[in-house]
Amino acid sequence: MTKANPARCLPDDLLERIAARAPAYDADNVFCAEDLDELRAAGYLRLGVPSEQGGADLGLAATSAVQRRLAQAAPATALGLGMHQVWVQAARAVAARGESFLQAVTDHASADHLLAFGVSEPGNDAVLFDSSTTAEPDGDGGYRFTGTKVFTSLAPAWDVLSVFGKDESGPEPRLVHGFVLRSDGDVEHLDDWDTLGMRATQSRTTRLLGVHVPADRIVRSLPVGPNQDPLVFGVFAAFELLIASVYVGIAERAVSLAVAAVGGRTALDGTPRSQDPDVRRAFADMRGAVDAVELQVSSLARSVDDVDDLGARWFPLLVGTKARAVDAAQHVVDEAMRVVGGGAYRATGELARLARDVRAGQYHPSSRDSAARTIAASVLGPITR
Repeated sequence: MTKANPARCLPDDLLERIAARAPAYDADNVFCAEDLDELRAAGYLRLGVPSEQGGADLGLAATSAVQRRLAQAAPATALGLGMHQVWVQAARAVAARGESFLQAVTDHASADHLLAFGVSEPGNDAVLFDSSTTAEPDGDGGYRFTGTKVFTSLAPAWDVLSVFGKDESGPEPRLVHGFVLRSDGDVEHLDDWDTLGMRATQSRTTRLLGVHVPADRIVRSLPVGPNQDPLVFGVFAAFELLIASVYVGIAERAVSLAVAAVGGRTALDGTPRSQDPDVRRAFADMRGAVDAVELQVSSLARSVDDVDDLGARWFPLLVGTKARAVDAAQHVVDEAMRVVGGGAYRATGELARLARDVRAGQYHPSSRDSAARTIAASVLGPITR
């Protein structure tokens, strides 16, 4: 498996330009268009594409390291464009497990097409296991999708949008997965993304207005309800771990900013603030929290790359790792704000932006409560009454 060289994939000068643009994207609530242009030119969309198709051939662990580095410069850019990387890594996971039904994903990425997710729906806690979107068969193996999706990151810029909906035309309902091209039309994005943080993702509400997906772009039909189909596993594993990577990157950046701030301050008696035992204890806590979740994310990502057989442990481990990474990141950012002091409370400061961005983590599937239910069921069995 190719090892990550984040500095080679994201050179310092590129990251500096991305970091310089992040405050304006946030303040103006606009999509990170210039970041996408530069990253596309640098081969970022092809990170996980096999070398024979012009990519860097990075697996999930290596891509996770790249995402952490990008998140340290611009969390919203990393989170939004990370949705593309989730699809590319899902395709790698599916291929590694002997299936080829996501080859089109790899082909799109190899052509520098930007992939996005049209999965989340208002009020749908089942996520991939049920849908309120209607998938109406066209009689030739294709479908027309009608429904509302939310948190559609990359809304202004995607080339290919994944969609799924429920086909209730047969004896048993089926969940149908396919891909829409921007040129297909019949997809409407609302200009309704005005959030506390992660503003440059522009994760807008999306309306599918009977958009037609022909048979050759339908990739899977699955039963309603939980299952461990390769598509579900591939998407779930890549999503949970690449999302977690972004928040680990945020935590790493918060520690760096706090170190720089504390290093330049002294008490009235001239004692460096870095010598204060309470400050040192806080930094030990922050660094330890970052190390713990970074190691968890990296280890589990390598297990995905290596096709380890973790059986029923996969889903509890994935949801638990994501939930712990998000909680740890929020704790670290809060501690960094406290240690730095009142100056960190300025709205234009980077730490204040991180404090807003990091709070988005609790809203990405799986939530802390959902993760707890999954983990409890794995040790106690399902609830029977």
